[in-house]
Amino acid sequence: MIVLGIDPGTATTGYGVVSGDGTRPPTLIECGVIRTRPREALPDRLLEIHSGVTELIARHRPHAISVEDVFYAKNVRTTVVLGHARGVVLLAGAQARIDVYEFPPAEIKKAVVGSGVATKEQVQFMLTRLLRLKAVPTPSDAADGVAAALTYLMTARLPKVAAAPPALPSPFATKPRVSGRRS
Repeated sequence: MIVLGIDPGTATTGYGVVSGDGTRPPTLIECGVIRTRPREALPDRLLEIHSGVTELIARHRPHAISVEDVFYAKNVRTTVVLGHARGVVLLAGAQARIDVYEFPPAEIKKAVVGSGVATKEQVQFMLTRLLRLKAVPTPSDAADGVAAALTYLMTARLPKVAAAPPALPSPFATKPRVSGRRS
C-alpha cells in the first residue's frame, strides 16, 4: 500500500510517500516540499499547492492520502489560511477518487512516538528508526508529511474493535435496594 502524507501550509506544504503492507517495515519512497512565493496572491498559491499535490498523485498513485488536521493557532487568520491550503489538498484527493484521512497533530505524534505531546525532534528521530533512514527527512515540513503517511499505515493495521453487545442481566443478581423518601 502506498500512502501520500501531507503537512499543509500556504508557504510550504510538506509531503511524504511511504509504502508498507504490515509484513515488513515501511519504506520511504519520496519526500519533499511544495513551496509557494510569499508575495503571490493567495489564489495563485493555492493553485500551486493543488497542482503539486495532483502531480504527486499522478506520479505515485497512492491508495490513500493522510493529511495533518488543522491546529488552532493564536492568530485566527493563520488558522483560516491554513484551512484553505488543506482544502485544496482535500480537493486534489477527491478529484483523484482517493480516500483522504485526517489526523490531528497529537494523534500523529502518538502514532509515531507513542506520546501525543512529543517534540518535533522526537518525531524526526522515530521516523529515522521506523523507516530505517540514515538521516532525518528535511526540511521539517517534509518530515511532518512523512509522519502523516506513516500514521495512516500504523493505524490502518489495527483491527477495528466492534462495540461490545450490552451485557445480559445475571439471573443471580439481586436488585439494588433504594432507600430514601419520596415526596
